[in-house]
Amino acid sequence: MQNAGQLSRRQILAAAGFIGLATVTGCGSGDDGGDGKDLSKKRDGAMKDYRAGQQFKAAEPLSFSVLHNNNPVYPMKDGWLFWKELTERTGVTLKPVDVPLADYEKKRSVLIGAGDAPFLIPKTYHPSEVAFVSSGAVLPVSDYVKLMPNFRDKVRKWRLEPELDSIRQSDGKYYLLPGLHEKVKSGYSLSFRTDVLDRHGLTLPATWDEVYDVLKALKDEYPGKYPFSDRWSTNTPFPCGALFSYLGQAFGVRAGWTYDNISFDHKAQKYVFTGAQDAYREMVEYLRKLVAEKLMDPESFSQTDDQAVQKLLAEKSYAMSANPQVLVQEYRYNLGKQVKGAKIEMVPVPLGPAGPVVLGGSRLENGVMISSKALKSDSFVAMMQFVDWLWYSDEGQRLARWGVEGVTYTRSGSRYRLKPGISLMGSDPDAPKDMQKDYGFYNGVFAYGGSWELVSSMFSPDEQKFQAAMARREQLPVDPAHPLQSFEQEQATLWDTPLKDTVIQNTLRFVLGKRPLSQWDAYLGELKAKNMQQLVDLHNKAYERFRKENG
Repeated sequence: MQNAGQLSRRQILAAAGFIGLATVTGCGSGDDGGDGKDLSKKRDGAMKDYRAGQQFKAAEPLSFSVLHNNNPVYPMKDGWLFWKELTERTGVTLKPVDVPLADYEKKRSVLIGAGDAPFLIPKTYHPSEVAFVSSGAVLPVSDYVKLMPNFRDKVRKWRLEPELDSIRQSDGKYYLLPGLHEKVKSGYSLSFRTDVLDRHGLTLPATWDEVYDVLKALKDEYPGKYPFSDRWSTNTPFPCGALFSYLGQAFGVRAGWTYDNISFDHKAQKYVFTGAQDAYREMVEYLRKLVAEKLMDPESFSQTDDQAVQKLLAEKSYAMSANPQVLVQEYRYNLGKQVKGAKIEMVPVPLGPAGPVVLGGSRLENGVMISSKALKSDSFVAMMQFVDWLWYSDEGQRLARWGVEGVTYTRSGSRYRLKPGISLMGSDPDAPKDMQKDYGFYNGVFAYGGSWELVSSMFSPDEQKFQAAMARREQLPVDPAHPLQSFEQEQATLWDTPLKDTVIQNTLRFVLGKRPLSQWDAYLGELKAKNMQQLVDLHNKAYERFRKENG
């Protein structure tokens, strides 16, 4: 998922003063041809004939610096088994430059700007990398994926070329090695107190019309309560970001955490303004109905997560957004301690007018930037082979997620089990050891991407059930590339933020009844006055240009 407070692509591009180049090369494949640089003198420690599926082992001991996002949930330790095992397997010692999670993006920018960045800069969400392109501080990694057989193999097998094309810049290159997923993984949906539903002869809803019916029935039974009170509204520009994201799926629009002013209309084959679509209005009308009929708590759009959860635990509400982790670790665990017989389940994203689609999901995840300084190293080729093995090989991904077989887990075919006495994300609260805190595995800096078999091996029973249902949904095509050139980016930034602010503010005003929906046309007029059409035209021009230049 994209960081809720993350700047838009166009904001970052313009803030960096990115200079678009006139020519576009090497597009349409993860197996880019490279820039012709002679790497023969940069092969110290590299393996000869390194291939996909092969264990990387440096020909001599090597060390590389890496920016490490220090998560307070599992603070970094020098004695983690992860570091030791990685060095034993690869001959590479990582030297982490430790940065607190809360300061990661700021500190990363400072280090890169000062020329002090480590060689490896992971945990970077697109389009954050674009801020560093114009200065030449990070490498156009698409020039060097020829050194990464596992990366290229997964791009080919999983047909990820369109996704990679979507992160190319106007020079035709991409500057981030993203995490690669075989399949889209859905994360959020509604959860309901099933014991309460059972008590009143209600069943879990499968559509948004059924969600309304269930909430209406609960309101009839508990007239003094709001059946639905939601979370994920603070520290994000779009309150109730999760709800809007998965509700938007059902209506065929991007909203909430996935909102972007510009969306591609695959039927019309052109970009349109998201917040002006008819489907966007239909989504807003649906939520307005829930709030107007007191089926949804209006405080949902301003309260903290703790306040929302406390209402659930105090039985002031019976439904709330969830993901499989908080369902188990927060809702079910705490309800079990406070409310006798309480049960809560998460439903597959309810269906709506758009049908069985998954919108907003991506098979690309946050990834790794490579400092341009690394290219000067005599061990550059070995470093790229190491990156390829750790982040893109099956064995490297298995190590990062599960650790060491026989020590932290056992395996039978595709079935994995934690060793007794080890907990992972609360799976065994009484276990003396924790996979992340004590061993350093399943660290978000290193563990992402992978085959569906590997990714799903870590699912709880609840998530297995949820993902199995969501896997039957249709994934919409990836939006085509439309990189803006420097002067276009500067202009787009002037329009983008005021438009987005207008959409978010009025979305909430309509939903909360502070502005009647009869004023929707007036709202559209306000968007037009803020250069909505000019922004759309700019992106369609960039789309047509990129399409013509790249066939």
